[in-house]
Amino acid sequence: YVYLNGGMSHIDTFDPKPDWAEQGPVDIIDTNVNGIRVSGYFPNLARRMDKIAIIRSMHSTQGAHEQGTYYMHTGYEQRGTIKHPGLGAWLCNMSGKTNTTLPGNIRIGGSNNTPGAGAGFLDAKFQPLHLANPGSGLPHIQLHHSVDEIEMRERLALAEMMDLSFHQQYPSKAVRAYKDVYSDAITLMNSKDLVAFDLSKEPGMMHQLYGNSQLGQGALLARRLVEPGVRYVEVNHGGWDTHNDNHDLMPGLTNPVDIALSALIDDLHYRGLLDETLVVVGTEFGRTPELNSNNGRNHHPNAFSCLLAGGGIKGGQFYGATDERGQSVIENSVSVPDFNATIAHALGLPLDKIIYSPTGRPFRVADNGKPVTALF
Repeated sequence: YVYLNGGMSHIDTFDPKPDWAEQGPVDIIDTNVNGIRVSGYFPNLARRMDKIAIIRSMHSTQGAHEQGTYYMHTGYEQRGTIKHPGLGAWLCNMSGKTNTTLPGNIRIGGSNNTPGAGAGFLDAKFQPLHLANPGSGLPHIQLHHSVDEIEMRERLALAEMMDLSFHQQYPSKAVRAYKDVYSDAITLMNSKDLVAFDLSKEPGMMHQLYGNSQLGQGALLARRLVEPGVRYVEVNHGGWDTHNDNHDLMPGLTNPVDIALSALIDDLHYRGLLDETLVVVGTEFGRTPELNSNNGRNHHPNAFSCLLAGGGIKGGQFYGATDERGQSVIENSVSVPDFNATIAHALGLPLDKIIYSPTGRPFRVADNGKPVTALF
């Protein structure tokens, strides 16, 4: 999941409006699929459009960053004190891990407390592991120089013995989660697959293909992680809050996406992984067709675009449409819960399965969203 934090302008990217006066100083280019045109900021993706589906009819009920990000990640609006699980937590809870030693849910870049990206009311073990910098590897995986493996096992046994009576007296989910942290950490430290976190193992050519941006290196790390079976990886690419100087900012924002996403799609394809790996590009809302007084675009939840590739998605198509300015959806509208339901459907998750929160309230992976089956 490549998350473009801040609200990507749809008319400057994947839903261009060549006849709109405030489209901006960018060419609209053909792709390798007849009838699909995108902005000239994406020459590489244009040559791979046969593997990509564009949803041009997204709309949201949330027009602020925190609420919009939470809604995109969970499929639920923020309400009261309930914390809804993010997609990665839902996936790991409903499908389990395919690698018994690596985390099932990993976030790369961005903030450690991105709204809606956590485990919510599900067990804490489904919380994503956050890596601030993809090139720094996984920190704190080596024993302290003064502690050998025998000493470590003795310390753990002592801690478990001291905690035993407390765990017996308070057999709650929160207490079990505290114990699970130690167990999972030790398992991870001893995993033969830890090498997946080490980008230095990749040849220089691969680093160049993905680009030296944080997004590019994050996407490369994501590919390394899905190979040994990590279920869900999110790569964050911020800076899309273009209230000021929208046109000046677009080249620097779009170039890493064009390079990294093209490399990721090619890499997964040639490794035989694209058919079984869903690639998602999402953002919390779009941007207004009109420029404001600072030559920027304001928040616009009424219409925006997202991308899907791989994972059973039929590439070379766009779904839905907006009006001649990109102001409103006029065909095949897709809500945020519909989008999350489409992702869940691609992953084989049961959309009708009910999971109860600790207060006994029923929830489903995408609320009442309906998957867009025409994309498959």
